[in-house]
Amino acid sequence: QVQLVESGGGLVQAGGSLRLSCAASGRTFTVETMGWFRQAPGKEREFVARIRWITGGTYYADSVKGRFIISRDSVKDTLYLQMNSLKPEDTAVYYCAAGNILRYDYWGQGTQVTVSS
Repeated sequence: QVQLVESGGGLVQAGGSLRLSCAASGRTFTVETMGWFRQAPGKEREFVARIRWITGGTYYADSVKGRFIISRDSVKDTLYLQMNSLKPEDTAVYYCAAGNILRYDYWGQGTQVTVSS
């Protein structure tokens, strides 16, 4: 099992920045990929970004490309999401997830991000 705990959410004005963290514990050596997802009220959960844990290769949703940066600290087993130039439409609960290239098996509890206009 892998446990994931997100932190760093909050309220920010449009154009501002936030950095989310996701601390992983447990059988982290089984994790090949970690990602961020988000779910806005009344909408389905959507993919935001992912990172391959060993190689550091990244992939982003078009909606956040150029504004968000996903990174990891493999010593601390921590995933990050640096969010810049935030927009009101970025308002959502953000979740981190861990797994392999086929699926995400583990999910955090989520952290709320609210962007005011």
